[in-house]
Amino acid sequence: MSDFEAVLARVAERVTPTAAERDRLREAVDELTERVRDAVADLPVDARIVQVGSTARGTWLADDRDIDLFVCLPPDLDRAELERYGLAVGRAALPDGHEEYAEHPYVAGEVRGFDVDLVPCYDVADATAIRSAVDRTPFHDAYLQERLDPDLARDVRLFKAFLSGIGAYGSDLRTRGFSGYLAELLVLASDGFEPLVRAAADWHPPVRLDPADHGTTTFDDPLVVVDPTDPERNVAAVCAAENVARLQHYARELLADPREDLFVPTEADPLDPAAVREHLDRRGTTPVAVVFDAPALVDDQLYPQLRKSLDGIVGELDRRGFAPLRSTTVADDRAVLLVELAVDELPTIRRHRGPPVHVREHATGFYEAYADADVYGPFLDADRYVVERDREYTTPRALLGDDAIFDVALGAHVETALEEGYDLLAGDDVAELADEFGVAFARYFEPTP
Repeated sequence: MSDFEAVLARVAERVTPTAAERDRLREAVDELTERVRDAVADLPVDARIVQVGSTARGTWLADDRDIDLFVCLPPDLDRAELERYGLAVGRAALPDGHEEYAEHPYVAGEVRGFDVDLVPCYDVADATAIRSAVDRTPFHDAYLQERLDPDLARDVRLFKAFLSGIGAYGSDLRTRGFSGYLAELLVLASDGFEPLVRAAADWHPPVRLDPADHGTTTFDDPLVVVDPTDPERNVAAVCAAENVARLQHYARELLADPREDLFVPTEADPLDPAAVREHLDRRGTTPVAVVFDAPALVDDQLYPQLRKSLDGIVGELDRRGFAPLRSTTVADDRAVLLVELAVDELPTIRRHRGPPVHVREHATGFYEAYADADVYGPFLDADRYVVERDREYTTPRALLGDDAIFDVALGAHVETALEEGYDLLAGDDVAELADEFGVAFARYFEPTP
C-alpha cells in the first residue's frame, strides 16, 4: 500500500459513520417519517415524503447529524398553499421546531439528536419544470442513488473531508465553495477520489463537465458541472475561482506529500492588536476600515452586499489615486470593510489633461472652461491643454468620512446601516479591531492558499 493509499484508508476510517451512528440515524428517520405521515394525513391533498441529502445517500460524514426530509406537494397548488401546508406539517412533526426561510419558509428542528430540515416542495414531473429552487432536490437524490455504490460513497466522504480541510466546502455565499451535491457529482464523474484529485491538479479553467451529455447550454464560470437533471443549471455556479484554484493547489500538495492534516479543518490563531501593528509596520501601508453594525441578514444575503460595497469602495479609492493593495470584509455583530492602501496622502493639486489643441471645438471648450478658474493653467504640455486643479480628497480618511462614500455602489442594507452611523479607522487604529476579529486578521496578514 502506497503512502497515498494509507492516508486515504486512515481518513476513510475516521470520517465514515459507525454502525451505531447509522442505526441511530435510521431510528431518527423512521420516527420523523412516521410523524410526517401522520401530519400529511390531515392535509386535503396528497403528499409524497422523500428523504434527501447525504444521510439519504450514505455519503454523510461521521458526526454530521443532519436529516433533510422533503414533503412533495401537488404542482397545481399556489405558493401560499404550498407554504401553508408545508408549515402545518412541519409544526405538527416538529412541535419544538422553528421556522427558517430559503426560497420559502420551512420548519427546522431536532429528532433524537439529529438536526432536521422539513421542507415543502412541488412534486413536479422533472427538474426542468420546477416552480421553486428546492423542487429539483428530489431529482438530484434519485440520480445519485442510482449511481453511487459503497466504494464511491466512501470516496465522496474522502472528498468532502478534503474540501473541509482546505476550507473550500460549502456553497453558502460566505464560503462560495463546493456543495455536497457538486462533490458527489465530481467523484462520480471521475470514478473515484484519487482520479478526481489527479485530474484537478492539472485542470485548466474554465473546466467543463457534462455528466448527462446535455451539450446545450454554455456557462461563464471557472468550473462548470452541468446539472444532469437540469441542463440549464451549472451546479458549480456559486464556486468562486479562488476555491477552484484552492482545490488545485492542495490536490498537488496531497499528491506530492500525502498527509492526514489536509483532511482536517484548522482555524488560524487569532492575532492581537500588537501583532497587527507589527504587520502594519513591516508592510508600510495605510489600512482604512469602515466599521458599522451588521445588518440583520442571513449570511447568504449579507455577504453579497458586503462584497458589493467593498468593491465599490475599493474602486473609488483606486480612481482617486490611493492605490489599493488588498481588501477584505468580515462580519459578526459588527461588519468591517477593510482596504489596505499603498498611498496615504496625495498632493493638494491633481493634473487634468485636456484635448489636443488641434481638436478645435473640444480644445476651445476646455480652455474657456478653465481660463478664469482658480487653477494652474491652462498651459500646454506638448500638444495638449493641461490644468492643475485642487484635489477633492487628499487622504482616504477624508474620502470615506465624507458623503462621497454614498456615491459608490453599496449594497442596499449596507448603505442603510452606514446612514445610521459608522466608525472610520485608519493606520494603527485599525489594529484595535483584532480584539473582535483576530481570526480574520490572522487570515488576512498571514495568508495561505
